[in-house]
Amino acid sequence: MSASPDEPGDLRRRVSALERRIEEVAADASAARHLAAANDRDYADLAIKVDANRSAVNALGVQTAARFDRLENEVRSGFGEVRAKLDQAAAGQQRIVELITGLIERGDDR
Repeated sequence: MSASPDEPGDLRRRVSALERRIEEVAADASAARHLAAANDRDYADLAIKVDANRSAVNALGVQTAARFDRLENEVRSGFGEVRAKLDQAAAGQQRIVELITGLIERGDDR
């Protein structure tokens, strides 16, 4: 003859099984809370690192733009100086041509 579900021995067994299950669920919930907290910390750390990297990249972009601006100004200035010297050389060559042409036209054999 089997024990009826309403017998005290069966009730004790069922309560004991429920208590064990509640302890397991409580342990699982505690572990889940710890994992969630660790996950939150990891995401917070990652967000800080991403923000720091974004700031560094932005600063590098600003610095690089400033360097390119300076370089562009130096190149423009250098080309201006070269152009002025070429203009002076061309003017000097033109003067030489004029002097030689004048000598040829006068027939001066010096």
